[in-house]
Amino acid sequence: MRVIAGKAKGRPLKAVPGQGTRPTTDKVKEAIFSMIGPFFDGGLALDLFAGTGGLGIEAWSRGVDKVISIDKEKQSIDVIRSNVQAAGASADFEIYRNDAARALKVLGKKGQAFDLIFLDPPYRMEDMDQWLLNMLELQLIAEQAVVVIEHDSKVDYPECIGQLMQQRHAQYGEIAVTIYRHISEQEVQEEKDSQQS
Repeated sequence: MRVIAGKAKGRPLKAVPGQGTRPTTDKVKEAIFSMIGPFFDGGLALDLFAGTGGLGIEAWSRGVDKVISIDKEKQSIDVIRSNVQAAGASADFEIYRNDAARALKVLGKKGQAFDLIFLDPPYRMEDMDQWLLNMLELQLIAEQAVVVIEHDSKVDYPECIGQLMQQRHAQYGEIAVTIYRHISEQEVQEEKDSQQS
């Protein structure tokens, strides 16, 4: 595993020991960023089930200003810290060990809205649409934000989740990636109208 592009290109990243964490492969990571980037002009990113921190580090390397990485496992947090340091990104990362649901409530109270959100939960969690509705309610998703869900390819997520409109869906063997963009209420209405006509 390595950083693929940007200012930390080529820096190696550690994996979390054991079988509990499934890091995004370089191939899938490259595909994700070619769909959503490939580069960014600043912004705030959230890596919620951060694992190794690889997606957040890649986003930072490609131009995101700041990343908040959250994971509840101590081992993951240690690996994220080490990887962020190896990439030279420590000044632009906040790393928290917390349960994801609790962490969202804390972020909601802080009034932070994210421009880019990565959700790569354990594959047994198949309810990211509910999580996103919760995040919309907490006003954590900025206008025009992009949300990336990495999930089991057997799981299908809806075209629309509140004000999130599905932009892309791609499969890589047993892994699927579904990408949403946060659109305005007016765009939601226009989309519905065009589907009815």
